[in-house]
Amino acid sequence: MENWKKAVIFGSVGAGALLFARGHRPAGAILAGVGVATLAAEYPEKFQQLWDRAPEYMDRGNELMGAISRIAQRLTDLPIGGVGSHFREMMEER
Repeated sequence: MENWKKAVIFGSVGAGALLFARGHRPAGAILAGVGVATLAAEYPEKFQQLWDRAPEYMDRGNELMGAISRIAQRLTDLPIGGVGSHFREMMEER
């Protein structure tokens, strides 16, 4: 891969992530999309494999989020030192 392509990919994905994290979500998503599109143009067969396996990745992600949710619920139910109430308050603020 040529150096300018690497710079476009890493620069746009990095800047997109930074903008997304700072609350500028539309601009961050567009910049990250430019980087991903450039990467997809360079390696189309890899992205086709990724696209074909996307449902499997989504299932794994859902399982992970379910496990995290169960752990969070168990933490809120703990009476130790008020951890449960602090965690519950933190989650309600979101």
